[in-house]
Amino acid sequence: MIILTSHFYETLSTFNTVFEKFKSEASNNKSNLILFLADIEPSTNLSWCPDCVRAEPVIYKKLESSHDDVALLRAYVGDRPTWRNPQHPWRVDSKFKLKGVPTLILWENGEVKGRLEDHEAHIERKIDALISTK
Repeated sequence: MIILTSHFYETLSTFNTVFEKFKSEASNNKSNLILFLADIEPSTNLSWCPDCVRAEPVIYKKLESSHDDVALLRAYVGDRPTWRNPQHPWRVDSKFKLKGVPTLILWENGEVKGRLEDHEAHIERKIDALISTK
């Protein structure tokens, strides 16, 4: 069973509030995941990031087929110019140290315990391995 901690479009401005709730409820779930994605382009209604377009449905499919309680917090990094800034808050954040999107992070005991980045975030066996590491 997948539990979506947030159905909302979490952005830089709203992330911290939701992240606090996510952390406070983490002990209730087998796995706690944070998925960092690129924003949706209004003109196409698709992400500007091709890796995100490829990975997102695979990640959701794998999580929905899980028999465990999995919390998923989706966070959007912004448009392409915002994300490309080397000082983007999630690039320089000591917890996340994002290098690319999509990034799927396993959050456990108040820290990052595993991650899949960019070109590997759509690989089903790697998603399974990340979820089953707890």
